[in-house]
Amino acid sequence: MKKHNGMRPLDIPVLLKIVALKDKPWRNIDLSIGLKISASEISESLNRCKIAGLIDSSKRKVNRLSLQEFLIYGLKYVFPAEPGPMVRGIPTAHSGYPINEKILSGNNFYVWPYSKGTERGEAIEPLYKTIPEVVLQDKAFYALMVIVDTLRVGRVREIKIAKTELERRLLNA
Repeated sequence: MKKHNGMRPLDIPVLLKIVALKDKPWRNIDLSIGLKISASEISESLNRCKIAGLIDSSKRKVNRLSLQEFLIYGLKYVFPAEPGPMVRGIPTAHSGYPINEKILSGNNFYVWPYSKGTERGEAIEPLYKTIPEVVLQDKAFYALMVIVDTLRVGRVREIKIAKTELERRLLNA
């Protein structure tokens, strides 16, 4: 049995991409292409997630309750984010869909740095470098990643909205 050396930031997008696929059949190569992450990294990520109890032993079905618990209570401590300099990018956290439909971003507008982005805001380092590019091709995945970033950097009110949205997408899907 493999030793668990802890979760890595890319494990979260891998799990959320599986959630975003809903019940569509998928292979590791589909995740690799969809996330622009190497097949070997996908395989290692799924192994870590299995050991952590975030995916079942077949590595096909996400344990949604465990993932929700980890995202809400552990994510901001394990993978913290601090707003950085003003850059061009893709809106995230409370500045992106679906959170931005429920709250005004006020003075703080957050983006993942991306040269082809259309907005300017404070930089939030994505959990994996390809996230700003791949979210443009998958609206459901984008929404999940925005919710996750809200949990990482949001204030109490924003986090409350993110928790509700996360539960709606994870448990009622």
